[in-house]
Amino acid sequence: MAFTATDPIKMIFAVLLPPVGVFLEVGFKGHFWLNLLLTLFGYIPGIIHAFYVILKH
Repeated sequence: MAFTATDPIKMIFAVLLPPVGVFLEVGFKGHFWLNLLLTLFGYIPGIIHAFYVILKH
């Protein structure tokens, strides 16, 4: 998808609190819950997944 005006804000949240960045992109869907688990088990995988979701959607 195209880069939108809100993507930089979502990326800032993706670094600080990855599940919030994913929530802003997709809501309470599967990607949010997966990102929450990844963030709990390891902060870096949560960040990587958040960037993937934000840039992919």
